[in-house]
Amino acid sequence: MKRVGKPVFFLVFALIMLFAASVIWGLSNWYGDLETVYIKGVDDIRFGIDIKGGVDVTFGPPAGFDATNEQLDAAKEVIVQRMITLGITDYETYLDYSADHIIVRFPWKSDEANFDPEAAVKELGETARLTFREGYETDGTGLPTGVTASNIILEGSDVADAYAAYDQQQSEWVVALRLDANGTTKFADATARLYQEGGAISIWMDDTMISAPRVSAVISDGNATITGSFDAEGATKLANQINSGALPFKLETTSFSTISPSLGQGALDAMVLAGIIAFAAIALYMIIMYRLPGFIAVICLIGQVAGTLAFVSGWFGFREGSILTIPGIAGIILAVGMGVDANVITAERIKEELAAGKTLNGALRSGYSRAFSAILDGNVTMILVAIILMGAFGTTDSIWAKLLHFAFFMFGPTTAGTIYSFGYTLVTGTILNLFFGVLCARLMTMSLSEFKIFKKPSLYGGAK
Repeated sequence: MKRVGKPVFFLVFALIMLFAASVIWGLSNWYGDLETVYIKGVDDIRFGIDIKGGVDVTFGPPAGFDATNEQLDAAKEVIVQRMITLGITDYETYLDYSADHIIVRFPWKSDEANFDPEAAVKELGETARLTFREGYETDGTGLPTGVTASNIILEGSDVADAYAAYDQQQSEWVVALRLDANGTTKFADATARLYQEGGAISIWMDDTMISAPRVSAVISDGNATITGSFDAEGATKLANQINSGALPFKLETTSFSTISPSLGQGALDAMVLAGIIAFAAIALYMIIMYRLPGFIAVICLIGQVAGTLAFVSGWFGFREGSILTIPGIAGIILAVGMGVDANVITAERIKEELAAGKTLNGALRSGYSRAFSAILDGNVTMILVAIILMGAFGTTDSIWAKLLHFAFFMFGPTTAGTIYSFGYTLVTGTILNLFFGVLCARLMTMSLSEFKIFKKPSLYGGAK
């Protein structure tokens, strides 16, 4: 390995400290009451309901009913629409197709003192009412009024099926409808009249209008299409919403739990305090036992923790942040333990090389080289374990769940918000350990060894 220049230590140290500071405080600008966030900090971390407090509920069809994947997708759309109507915008929804479960999590509203979670869950699970109405007249609150309120053309039970399709001739996505016999007759009469008048037929989910296409032809065969500049996602979403109004089953609550914000916040405060105390104790131990390599190890551990928090908060602009739960914090702590282990292995190797009579530079090069294989083995093993946890307990649409579905099809996303967070922080922290604990530590140590004042073997664990 080539000699590392003296300025390298100061450059790496400054970059780690600047990075850690930006992760903690972020970077934003206030213009009046409007905040523009350029770099997300720890204040932007989204906490799970085990910390923030909230509701965790699992819905499913009645016992004995085997719902299809399409029916579960449609039921999920109903729940999402109702949460938005209730003003619940910070929510998580997961589908477990193997167990016919819909898992919903949402935190407490910070400004809501009289929020009734049981009433909200009951309302979320009610069967949706889908209606096709004449026109799109609404009052000031968005409810149907006038002819739209009085003239219901179709009910959800009249729709046999709805699905997204691509119209090759028009080169656009559409929503295709297939009506039953009763719906075909009613729809033919309505479209014949409204086509002459240039009218529209609005589609309503409960009391929320989800679409209002104009009638462009007389539909007499029970097969209709809805156009409206859809992309594939938009067409699929509308089809699911329409299908949800004709669900052949009622959603039942299979599990329900709440966590108070005070309990979650207390657990968070306790873990943060414990983490700070543990980090301080580890730093003191490393410096006393391993002297200069121990000091450098502390710097690298700061960078590793900051990097993990950066991934969680969304500091990196190319990806969104991840929800942090109490097990996720445990994952950060365990990854720090892996970082300490890597630095201990390296420091002990350097001491052995010095005891064998090698020069300082020779001992440093040989110590890092001999320690790397053991560090790599331990870190790769931990990364594989973390990936397995993310695949087994993650959301069904995550990349790891898809790759490992053949092995873990029996697991659902019922613990996705907790165990997945543990695996996520563990895998990111362990990968960052290879960067900070191996590469950065080696650069800083080799750089300091070029200074005359730091050439004493005793500073690296050798004999005085």
